[in-house]
Amino acid sequence: MAAEFDDGKDAGALRTIGEVGQALGIKPHVLRYWEQQFPMLRPLKRSGGRRYYRPEDVALVERIDRLVNREGYTLKGALAALKGGDREAAGKAPPARGETAPPPAELAARLRAVRDDLAAALSD
Repeated sequence: MAAEFDDGKDAGALRTIGEVGQALGIKPHVLRYWEQQFPMLRPLKRSGGRRYYRPEDVALVERIDRLVNREGYTLKGALAALKGGDREAAGKAPPARGETAPPPAELAARLRAVRDDLAAALSD
């Protein structure tokens, strides 16, 4: 979903938090909260604390919105996905809402235990 700005400004122009929020359907207080949760989201701040979003900031907000509101990531999971690269590009499905995958070593141990339990059950 690309931001649709209907304000007559150039595509590379700076946008206010209200303009970004309206174009993406995200309330300004949510954008301010995301700035706290995602350190890479840092719009320019001018006098009086007014925020101005660059095109790359808008693109990042769109990615965060997609991860959190469409793909079901938690904020922590979305942050990890943004820091570690895109899971889809790596061929991995996103985790279910509120769920994190166990570390590979723990998963391997669980699988061995299940295999051993099945082998024991079949030998009885």
